[in-house]
Amino acid sequence: MDWKPEKPPTAKEIAAKFRGDIADGSYGPGARLPGAQGLAKKLGVALMTVQSAYRQLAEDGLVEGRQGSGTYVIDPVKGEPTAQQAAASLRDLQEQLKHVTSQFSDLRDRVERLEAGRSGRADENQ
Repeated sequence: MDWKPEKPPTAKEIAAKFRGDIADGSYGPGARLPGAQGLAKKLGVALMTVQSAYRQLAEDGLVEGRQGSGTYVIDPVKGEPTAQQAAASLRDLQEQLKHVTSQFSDLRDRVERLEAGRSGRADENQ
């Protein structure tokens, strides 16, 4: 893994990076993710940050931790979506959420401008 962010990443950012890597096949079924301690040191974050990221991936159904062995991309069960498909779906969902959040922010700004315009007109009428 040659990822070197400019500043220490959050657990959410680390999880997003691995979701993308799983989705694009960089980590296929059965692949072992980097050791949490080594990754934490490399990224300049606390071990708990990497553990939290791996926990998020496990909650998404993409990886599983094996006691004393590491964290591995889950092999698909017959009829179940693969980790790559699940990661791609989650990545798409994240992109949609960013878009909706942006639209909501724009809408909020418009409402604030409208309300400011109304209160300005109300002050003029008094």
